[in-house]
Amino acid sequence: MPTADPLSPRADAWLAGAAPEPDLIVIGVPSSSASLSPSEAWRCPGEVRSVLGRFSVFDGERGNDLRAVAVRDAGDWPVDGLDMQAMPTEVERLASDLPVGPVKVFLGGDNAITRPLVKALSGRDLSRVGVLTIDAHHDVRLTEGGPTNGSPIRGLIEDGLPDGRVIQVGIHSFANSAEHRGYCDEHGIEIVTMSTVDEVGAGWAVASALGDLARRCDWVYVDVDVDVLDVAFAPGCPGSRPGGMTPRQLAAACHAAGAHPTVRAVDFVEVDPIRDRGGVTVLNTAAAFLAFVSGMTERGR
Repeated sequence: MPTADPLSPRADAWLAGAAPEPDLIVIGVPSSSASLSPSEAWRCPGEVRSVLGRFSVFDGERGNDLRAVAVRDAGDWPVDGLDMQAMPTEVERLASDLPVGPVKVFLGGDNAITRPLVKALSGRDLSRVGVLTIDAHHDVRLTEGGPTNGSPIRGLIEDGLPDGRVIQVGIHSFANSAEHRGYCDEHGIEIVTMSTVDEVGAGWAVASALGDLARRCDWVYVDVDVDVLDVAFAPGCPGSRPGGMTPRQLAAACHAAGAHPTVRAVDFVEVDPIRDRGGVTVLNTAAAFLAFVSGMTERGR
């Protein structure tokens, strides 16, 4: 077997560094019991870790070395066996015990993890937080059927998230209903569609949205639903459709999120490795995660 090149460090070794005082904590949240479509997205955290050895730690386009970010991988939380009702309570409990300082990356799992994570990290004071979603969907389905992966944004608003604190980037055609758009309009949810992303660039769209949120709140949670990618690049996402982002657009969006100082946490959700073809969706998720970390190296410059 060929010897590893000591001059080409890999991202898996970086993640395994176990920094005692991390800038970044990575946590797997392997739950997909609340998925509207049958999903094994709970498998995704391990799959993302398994492909990191295919990536270097150097962002050659931007000149950023990820080793500038001290990281600790906290492993996976034991939530994969919990049902839709029990999972949010346990996720919220576990997230409440996290240290305040480091940026957090949560590897899902489905989008139902977003609501309890935002609640926990805000200390249940939702008056200070803003939410940026990079997603094809509004995620404002009715909550009467339970806290599903289709309802985290409506759920947070029902929990007390003030109007005007959500911006959604990457909304697709034919992925949402007029009724759901009407709910977004009622609650001041700003929509940046894929046509706008194509016109202004994904990085600029996210940086602009974060600038707007920073004027309204103290910190921002970013929810990256990987089904924002075009289905050609995300066959492992049950919700992906034609007309979505390219991997380069998603990487630019995540880089912009990582670079912004108000972003304290991000999740990557909705990837079912069982549905994937050739591992392409998992690879694109890993690349988006690394792009976020590359952005983090630029904070304070």
